[in-house]
Order: sequence, then C-alpha cells, then structure tokens
Amino acid sequence: MFDVFQNILAEVRKEIGEMAFQIWFENVELVSLDTDLHMATIGAPNVFKIKTLESKYRDNLVKAFKHNGIELKQLDFVIKSAEKTRVRAREVRPNEPVRFNKANPVSSARDVFERETIPKISYKAPSNGLNPKYTLDNFVVGRNNDLAAGVAKLIVKDPGGKYNPFFLYGGPGLGKTHLVQAIGNAIMADYPDKKVLYITMNHFYSEFINAVRNNKGDDFVKKYQKLDVLIVDDFQMIIGKDRSQEEFFNIFNDLHQANKQIIVTSDRLPDQIKTLDARLASRLTWAGAYDLQFPGFEDRCAILKVKAEFMGQTIEDAAVEFIAENVKTNIRDLEGEFQRIMATSEIRGMSPLELINEGYFSGSMGRKPRSVAPRTVVEKVAKYYNLSVVEMTGKSRVSNIMIARQVTMYLLSKEFGMSTTKIALEVGVKDHTTVMNGLKKIDKLEKTNPQLHDQIEQIREAIYG
Repeated sequence: MFDVFQNILAEVRKEIGEMAFQIWFENVELVSLDTDLHMATIGAPNVFKIKTLESKYRDNLVKAFKHNGIELKQLDFVIKSAEKTRVRAREVRPNEPVRFNKANPVSSARDVFERETIPKISYKAPSNGLNPKYTLDNFVVGRNNDLAAGVAKLIVKDPGGKYNPFFLYGGPGLGKTHLVQAIGNAIMADYPDKKVLYITMNHFYSEFINAVRNNKGDDFVKKYQKLDVLIVDDFQMIIGKDRSQEEFFNIFNDLHQANKQIIVTSDRLPDQIKTLDARLASRLTWAGAYDLQFPGFEDRCAILKVKAEFMGQTIEDAAVEFIAENVKTNIRDLEGEFQRIMATSEIRGMSPLELINEGYFSGSMGRKPRSVAPRTVVEKVAKYYNLSVVEMTGKSRVSNIMIARQVTMYLLSKEFGMSTTKIALEVGVKDHTTVMNGLKKIDKLEKTNPQLHDQIEQIREAIYG
C-alpha cells in the first residue's frame, strides 16, 4: 500500500514540478487506504498544508491514484504531527502522531510549555549566531512566501550551488530572519562539518571597525574566508559605511569564487540602497532576488491556526478570524497579539473568543489608539514631508505634495476605515474618485517600493508613538 503511494507521489512531482512538490508534499504521508470502499486518508503536518493540498492538489492526487489502479471516491486529509514533536508526559515513537485527547490532555499553558519542538541541529560551536528555535519545520509557508521557502530548501540540499547568493528582501516582521536562520540550522544538521555564521550588518560593521582599530584586519578577513556559509541580516544598514562595504565586497568575492554559500537579507532591493556600490548590488542578485510579502487574510488565519497547533492550544475559528482581520501590520505583530490573547485566556480562565466578546481587547488590535483623531494623521504626514497642512491639503500638483496627500488618504483609509467621501473632505480634494485613485496608487507602491513602505511605517510610528 505505502509503496504504491511512493509511485503516486512521484507522478505528482512530475506533474507539478520539483519546487512546488518540495514545498507542499514534504512530510506528507498515506495514513490509510481502503480499496474496497475506495477511500484514502493522507496526513500532513499542519492545517495550512492540508488546506493547500485540498484546494490546489486534490485533483492531482486523485488522478495519480487512478493511474496506479486505485479509483477513489473519497480522499480525506488529517493532521499528522512531525516526527520531531514529543510530549513530556509519555514517550512518543518517531513516526507516531501526537493526539491531544482525554488520555493525553493539554489543559494549561504550563502543559503547553512542556511540549516542545526538537530541531535537528548539531552545533560545532556555539558562536555561529544561530537561534535553534528557527527551523524550516516551523516556518509557515503560504502564498506570500512559497517561492522563497522553496529556494531555501534547495539551498540546504546544495549549499553554494545554483542559488548562490540568496538575496531575501521584504518589510519588517515578515519572517526574513526566521527563514535564513532556518537555512543555517538545516545546513548545520545535514553537514555538521560546515562552518556557518549568522551575523547582522551592524555587527559586521562593529567587528570590522574594532579589527582595524586593533590592527587585526588580517585576522578579520581570515575568519570570514574560512566560512562555508555566511548569513548577513539587515544588509540595508550598510548605508553610509563605505569601508565596511568595500571589505564586504572583497569577502563576498572570495567566498563566492570558492563556491561558499552567501545569504543576505534586506528590507529593500540592492539597487534601492543608497550609496551601495553598483558592482556589489549586481552581485547580490546574481541568483535572483526573492521577497516575502505580507500574507492575505486567509493566510493570516492559517498562520494563527498553525501556531496554535504547534503550541497545543485551542482557539475558536471566530477568534482567529477576528485577530487576522484586525492585525494588518506584520506577522510579528500578528503572532504577538495571538500570544497576548492566549496568555490572558489562561490567566482569566476564559476562552479567546469570550475575551474578545467581553471587550478585553477592544481597541488593542493593531496599533490604533482611539484617542488619535483623523486630523492628527493629516498633521503628522505634513510634518514628515516638511509641508504645512495648508500646502498639503491645497490644490498643488507638485509631485512630492501629491504623494504626501495620497499617503494621508491611504492612512485614513487603512487605519480609520474612513469612507472615500470623508477622506476627500479631510484632505481637500474635490471628490471621492480622486481619493480612490490615490488609494490604488499608494496601495500598489507600498508593496513594490521599499522606501515608500519605510516612510509609511515611520509615519505610523509618529502617529501612534
């Protein structure tokens, strides 16, 4: 039965392609098959993967079963815990799914704390900068990050190969650090002899300055030349650090020529980083640039459900949807709000939905305090762009004034849910059609222009800080 399933998976792999197969069919198993009743059950490690298998790949699976002589009338999907999960209360065999029921309850946050994910990590030295909590197993893959996650898995299979360097970019709190550290941890697990280092650009800069100050520049260079994998986070912080940029350029060339894996994260593309040398900007994207987007509503719901599953906690669908609908900043804030609700649920002995319905979190979702007035947004945006309120809400068509005006429209819509008619009155434009056009423009630019994304985030901080 299970040998047949390997043939089925091979057929699916051929039909959907290697990358999609690695993303969605890793750790997928055949749980049961009844040829008499024409029924099969497939196990996957989390609800998000199950959702995707059902909605996107069910037909591929049914067709593959049929080609292998099995006509299915019913195909079910169930959660099957990963082999690295264990529960302290009893021994769990490597391939045994963990079931939370009356015989094995998880009744409190303390019980949840005892349940842990054991990453497959073997460190050669504790100074590699990697955090063992970041693994590919607990990185939730969705439509906002599936390409980057797929490339990450290919890098682990062949460090220094086709995807070298790996340049990952996206806004704050979207999982860049998690994904690149997970790559490092996986490489350490599969290749224990490889020297892996994770470092932030600010740390690289400080280390370089200290080496120069202490006449240890050669030691600094040799340290990096000995690496097999270099992971540099927050690369955009290289702005204004000309000597560090030159040194990094040399180290990059040495490692790349030796087929050593280089992984870099940034909040923007290299050619959008001011003062970055054009040669280095070009080299960083030799193997392409991969971005992480903010997940849509359904993906945010899936992230929260997977997090609850990993923690062994229960949260109602309505509560999940409430959090996902109201937290639209980044994944870090989304998970932080989830943690806060679950902790309060534990302390007060109420379910998450009861807490929400009782108003414990009224006004706390996202970052919008009730005390902020729409006029404050207008004033803060004008100040940020060095304009007077009169200038910004006037009829000027000068580019920088129009952008400021459109950003104001965008924030009034996103943060306050104001109608386009009210926004038009607030910013001094003639009608709601102008507002709608402005909203479309900024919504598109905010996703594709990291500099504008940063500006909007800074204005939000000024408004709510």
